[in-house]
Amino acid sequence: MAEEIKSSGQGKQNQGDVVKGDFSTILIGVGTLLDSTMAPLSKIVVQALDSLTVVAKQILEGVNSSLGNKK
Repeated sequence: MAEEIKSSGQGKQNQGDVVKGDFSTILIGVGTLLDSTMAPLSKIVVQALDSLTVVAKQILEGVNSSLGNKK
């Protein structure tokens, strides 16, 4: 009887360890997924900001040249 209680107690500990292991595996998977998603998105954002910088520079140059010609 005492052996049954001990073995059932050990079984519960093992199940708890499995749950902890599964949870950490899920967290690692979510972290990896976020990392693999964020890297391309950050590259897209950088490219968009570079394009906006080029367009803003062209607009400012156009405004500057048109104001310079009117004087």
